[in-house]
Amino acid sequence: MPENNVRKAAAKAVKAAQRQFEHDSKAAREARREAFAKAQKDGLSLREIGELVGLDHSRVGQIIRGD
Repeated sequence: MPENNVRKAAAKAVKAAQRQFEHDSKAAREARREAFAKAQKDGLSLREIGELVGLDHSRVGQIIRGD
């Protein structure tokens, strides 16, 4: 019986960790999109932004558009 409680607690912890990861990932993606968009607004080209972060300029454009 105690082993079953341990398994349930482990399963609950895994689910909570996954939810937190998904939340943090969404927040990080949005922060990156906003930073890229601001950099473009402030005069950096998509190519310049891409070079700074190691991405192709077309991918930078997709990120800014939310694709």
